[in-house]
Amino acid sequence: MKISEAIEQQLPYLRRYGRGVLGSAALGDRAVEAMLEDLLGNLPDAIDRPSLFKLLDRTFERLPRLIDAQNTGVQGISPQPRRALLLTAMEGFNTAEAGMVLGVSAARVDELLDSAEVELSDMLKSRIFIIEDEPLIAASLSQLVKSLGHSIAGIAVTRDQAVQAVLETRPDLILADIQLADGSQGTEAVKEIWSEFSVPVVFITAFPERMLTGSPGEPAFLIPKPFKPAQVKAVVTQALFIQSMRQN
Repeated sequence: MKISEAIEQQLPYLRRYGRGVLGSAALGDRAVEAMLEDLLGNLPDAIDRPSLFKLLDRTFERLPRLIDAQNTGVQGISPQPRRALLLTAMEGFNTAEAGMVLGVSAARVDELLDSAEVELSDMLKSRIFIIEDEPLIAASLSQLVKSLGHSIAGIAVTRDQAVQAVLETRPDLILADIQLADGSQGTEAVKEIWSEFSVPVVFITAFPERMLTGSPGEPAFLIPKPFKPAQVKAVVTQALFIQSMRQN
């Protein structure tokens, strides 16, 4: 495979990682752009997936110098334990590969993941609202949320139900399917909700690549469907962590 093809193939996942680490679609995509600018200026003969993510991880450190950090709300990148959790749980790297990305040993990644678990157990418990029209998936998400120590603020299956219930309950986070039972989209419901108050949202979709093109208005946090419990855990806790950073 040509290096250009390899880069193109990994672009959606690089965007997902960048957005997850920075808590912003715009900032995550800007980091990916900066990484690609550097890479294309000195294109190697070959590159593997961990090396691409390593280049992106290094780009995070200098992102505030590349943009107007004050006006774009850069709060600093997520600490290594949380990046290790995203790399292993969401992006599917083993500990050796994640260590290559972060510039540490596999044993150190294990320590970082243990540290992340401690952070998660100390996190303030939150009220989470689920927008999902498939009962089994809604039940699975509800069980996962409760296993993390959070509570369910409510469950809705249509856009109108979701908007009304969320505005009444004011949850700390929303888990939203893209396609809803009434033919509308979860993104539409969330847009209406955001016009009233700010709340972090994690979107769930069977086609995550369609929401990771770099187009304006795409979400910061995505979980693929079918999802793994570790993915839900990693992304939900990361979204809540980013929200807590912004409130401090």
